[in-house]
Amino acid sequence: MKILIVSDAWFPQVNGVVRTLDTIRREVEKLGHVVQMITPDQFFTFPCPTYPEIRLAFFQKSTIAREIDRFRPHAIHIATEGPLGQAARRVCMRRDLPFTTAYHTRFPEYVYARFRIPLALTYRLMRRFHAPSKGIMVATDSIRRDLENRGFAACVSLSRGVDVSLFKPGPKGLLDDERPISLYVGRVAVEKNLDAFLSLDLKGTKCVVGDGPSLETMRQKYPDVRFLGAKHGEELAAIYAAADVFVFPSLTDTFGLVLLEALACGLPIAAYPVTGPKDVLAGHYCTADKPDTNTVACLDDDLKRAVEIALTLSPERCVAYARTFSWEHVAQQFVDNLALVREPSSDPVPTVEEEERGGVSFERA
Repeated sequence: MKILIVSDAWFPQVNGVVRTLDTIRREVEKLGHVVQMITPDQFFTFPCPTYPEIRLAFFQKSTIAREIDRFRPHAIHIATEGPLGQAARRVCMRRDLPFTTAYHTRFPEYVYARFRIPLALTYRLMRRFHAPSKGIMVATDSIRRDLENRGFAACVSLSRGVDVSLFKPGPKGLLDDERPISLYVGRVAVEKNLDAFLSLDLKGTKCVVGDGPSLETMRQKYPDVRFLGAKHGEELAAIYAAADVFVFPSLTDTFGLVLLEALACGLPIAAYPVTGPKDVLAGHYCTADKPDTNTVACLDDDLKRAVEIALTLSPERCVAYARTFSWEHVAQQFVDNLALVREPSSDPVPTVEEEERGGVSFERA
């Protein structure tokens, strides 16, 4: 099957969406399918307001239409709701081409955190974007239920995985700070609720790995915190392994890929009891009032107590739990979801010229 994926999130951005899409692409290709990406690096771009690390693409629609004609995919997947996603959606609707979408990010909550735009308004825009989709791929059951309660239809599951050949336990000596070392990995941005972690009175050292629009503000506000910047690959895995506990203060993530990476490196998790951590950990966590050393995380509204309890949990148990997540399974899920649009044996989508010869009108009703 020939699969076209359109995404506004792509390298050199470093986030869970990019890593998820890149890994799915590679695993789907291992299954024998052909994947073509349409991403911002193929266009003239401008920096996203308030988030210059993210580049937004100009002049997308005609290029996307030409790429569909050239590649003739069996299935089209629109991974994001940004300018490229919007342009791809318009092309597909104008030409009556079926497509799937994904809900990777709690965009309404992020917009509210930055600009205080009411959630109801942004969710209405999100519903409109996803309404024509034959399948909205979501990471967890709780996100699926939440979206369905908000009027989204055709939600289907697309889980996440972890590369245990890269993320695995290792020596602690890479970080020689006072222990215990409490680690956060991810964007340094207001929507990640980092203040809730960095303001805690914890023993040892707090370390932050990542970049983002709030980095310099956080450096000045928390001079005792070690900010290590963005890290990748083996260097990132080694930092995970060298820490003692992973702290995840976000209240808005749809999944939290970093949770699996931390667990695979032997780090117990401390987080709030919210969507994302609760789904990833699927009952393998305890609370501050009921500590349980047979778990791999402590989720509690008292984040300091969650950190203290997480430090008592077994690293070996964390590794064993992370190994139950497979990217191969996720890739097969993705391919199966595309069958909602078009069976792999179907003909590829026709070109504009072919549709015109068949008397098909591209004008929307």
